Amino acid sequence: KVVLVNFWATWCEPCQVEIPWLIEMQQKYSAKGFTILGVDVDDEGNNVVSAYTAKERFNVSGEKLPMNYPVLRGNDAVADKFGGLLGYPTSFLISRDGKIVKKRQGLIDYEELTKAIESELQDGQF
Repeated sequence: KVVLVNFWATWCEPCQVEIPWLIEMQQKYSAKGFTILGVDVDDEGNNVVSAYTAKERFNVSGEKLPMNYPVLRGNDAVADKFGGLLGYPTSFLISRDGKIVKKRQGLIDYEELTKAIESELQDGQF
């Protein structure tokens, strides 16, 4: 699969801005071999994050939708595997062969990222 690893937090405003875009990308590309993996870096416990992902709804093309991709708990050790993070959100696009092909610190650029995802998905087809 092509994977977008998205480090985020419930208190991060730019993270809130991009979640609807991520939901849309997951809807659009999951059948083609793409997934998003949200990595939450909140200091609060799992209950806070679980409650947030369970109750929050995001405006996606006029519909109120929940987060539709897996969300894991992250920490400094996880972030260090990606070279450390300076801020949130930070996203990494990973190719089918496991290489980081794009890194974006801060708010993603929707157009740029969808083009990169489509390019990676096409590269994997023979």
